[in-house]
Amino acid sequence: MAKNQYLPDEVSPPGETLLEVLEERGISQADLAERTGRPRKTINEIVKGKTSITPETALQLERVLGVPAHFWNSRESAYREFIARRDERFRLEAQLTWVDHFPVREMIRRGFIPDRRPSKLGLLEALLDFFGIASPDQWQAVWQGAAFRKSRRSNEYALSAWLRVGQMLGERAACSAYDAQEFRGVLGRIRNLTLLPPHRFQPLLDEVCGKCGVVIALVPELPASGASGATFWTSHHRPVLMLSLRYKTDDHLWFTFFHEVAHILLHGKRDVFIEGLDDDGQREEEANRFAAELLIPAERLRLFLSRNRRISMDGVSRFAAELGIAPGIVVGRLQHDGHLPQTHCNGLKRRLEWAASIRRQVPYP
Repeated sequence: MAKNQYLPDEVSPPGETLLEVLEERGISQADLAERTGRPRKTINEIVKGKTSITPETALQLERVLGVPAHFWNSRESAYREFIARRDERFRLEAQLTWVDHFPVREMIRRGFIPDRRPSKLGLLEALLDFFGIASPDQWQAVWQGAAFRKSRRSNEYALSAWLRVGQMLGERAACSAYDAQEFRGVLGRIRNLTLLPPHRFQPLLDEVCGKCGVVIALVPELPASGASGATFWTSHHRPVLMLSLRYKTDDHLWFTFFHEVAHILLHGKRDVFIEGLDDDGQREEEANRFAAELLIPAERLRLFLSRNRRISMDGVSRFAAELGIAPGIVVGRLQHDGHLPQTHCNGLKRRLEWAASIRRQVPYP
């Protein structure tokens, strides 16, 4: 988020102002020490900027010199903040290479971070603001946890940025409290949305899931992020289901959606599940079975195959109509299970593209 406050290049220590006031009044440092009850050494160190002006000392200066205590407190605060920012800048300048790991041009283009080029330090600070962390060291602690031990096939930096967008969208979303039973109850209705193009199903998907307390975050993938979907829970105890449309066909999109639904309904709230990157463990297999059965029940598929020794586009279309789902989903399942070559019936798959408003979705107001 852009910072608009004025940050001066140099701030003098308040002791310099104190010395000017003393010279104007003809008061020596020794005299001031006697009037305030402070040791001479303390007064001298304040003048040299080695010791801070405490609120108590500021009140004493107000009584002795007639300069309000809030003036001294403000000068001291501004000076200490300047020193802290200067020291932080030195520390961050030693970590500038961290910026190189992120797809910053794409993040700027989408409005995720402000354009602070050509200053590399400015870009680093923009990334810290985006992630809500104090330094690159905190990125290591927060974003290189369990979620990324299984992301070896992706750029973990781009992946963390993609997930961060979903996190922010989830935290600001206005939706009902999560209700697992209600969510299960609307899955059949959501299944019917597979027949619609994105500009029609997207608002309906948001509405239906939002009423169940599930946040849908449609965030196109960042370069090399490698994920087609993800599920995690926010600090507000609501699940976020992210979709990237990585493969740009309806069969992949909807299988990913219902795969992530399974993680929400069946698995823990502490874990982050990343479709396309997670190892093929038991929970991934459970999610795959859940999505496959919900979209095309195994018994229905067995009957179709027994009656269609030669699979045709017309046969697939009729079967999809019976199921009430998009025919591309049937094609994808048949190809995945080895009943249909990868080159056959692809004309039934719907090619998808996100709307421009989603492609440039900014995660904060």
